[in-house]
Amino acid sequence: MEEEELKAVMREAFGDSSDSDCELGNSSNGIEKSQSIFGESYTWEPITGISGLWICRDFLSPDQQSSLLSAIEREGCFADASHNQAMRFGDLPSWAVEVSYYVRESIVLSGYVSEFIDKEETINKVEEACLFPPNLLWREPLFNQLIVNIYQPGEGIGAHVDLMRFEDGIAVVSLESSCVMHFSRVESEVDCFEETGKEPKIPVLLVPGSLVFMHGEARYMWKHEINRKPGFQKWQGEEIDQKRRTSVTLRKLRQMSPSEMEK
Repeated sequence: MEEEELKAVMREAFGDSSDSDCELGNSSNGIEKSQSIFGESYTWEPITGISGLWICRDFLSPDQQSSLLSAIEREGCFADASHNQAMRFGDLPSWAVEVSYYVRESIVLSGYVSEFIDKEETINKVEEACLFPPNLLWREPLFNQLIVNIYQPGEGIGAHVDLMRFEDGIAVVSLESSCVMHFSRVESEVDCFEETGKEPKIPVLLVPGSLVFMHGEARYMWKHEINRKPGFQKWQGEEIDQKRRTSVTLRKLRQMSPSEMEK
């Protein structure tokens, strides 16, 4: 599929940028970027050692991050300082729908979709090479569950795999403070700990405005965590200055049978 065809698909699905309720454009500062129909572009990086884990470090510019934070604040969920989490199911707020549009757009125009579809590769090869496999990328809606978390310095998340009530394909936008997210294989908790006494972990630096994708092995076979206690947030030997951090996680609820819902 040629670039112009991809642009036409995105315009037909989502309209031009002027049709959106929320203005969250995209930055352009990097190399080997895909071109956005809004005139900007994205840089993608697969995380070595973890199949299905990708990061776009420049998904949102500083101005766009500020606009997104303002939109979140206008929701009023965090008016009380004691509240640090907000969730939405089903119909998402307009700003979250807009972010979802850009998520899909950035993947479609990345080249990691069209390149392999055109070659008529096997489904397994397509899924390994794509940011999101086509069956996930074109599902409707792409996401229908939203969770916003606010973390003060020192606050993080324990190692976990997202609940099975959510489908494959998870996107996480990081805002305000940089941090290191660590990934560890689910089975390594037993196998590797017994052999070495220390569970191996793969660090991933999340900068403000970055976007992380998890699908397949990364979503189901790797736990992720953010330990923001003193001494744990280091990158290239330097301690990261911890500030307030906001994360926006987008997921798709899995259709569950009545018996599953009762569990």
